[in-house]
Amino acid sequence: MKRALKILALAAALLRLWAPKRRARRKARRSAQEARARAIATELRCLVCQNQSIDDSDAPLAKDLRMLLREQIRKGASDKEARDYIVARYGDFVLLRPPFKPETLLLWARR
Repeated sequence: MKRALKILALAAALLRLWAPKRRARRKARRSAQEARARAIATELRCLVCQNQSIDDSDAPLAKDLRMLLREQIRKGASDKEARDYIVARYGDFVLLRPPFKPETLLLWARR
């Protein structure tokens, strides 16, 4: 019985040493993901404000788009894949700098 308690105490002590490192790694990973999401969000247009990025906008739709973006990054999508996911749902208009092609000619003319 005493041996089992000693083993349990040792396991608890090791867990206390290991847990803060795990939390620190998780926090670093989250902050890196947040930085990626914010960088991509500066390239995406708020569909409500239209002259602001979703990173700068306080509109509810911009908040939803930021959440979608973070979710894609959390799932392991690359920056391009996350950006392309949003563009696939909302079209090239969501890009602050849309690609120059016949379908986006009007977006370029507005500049």
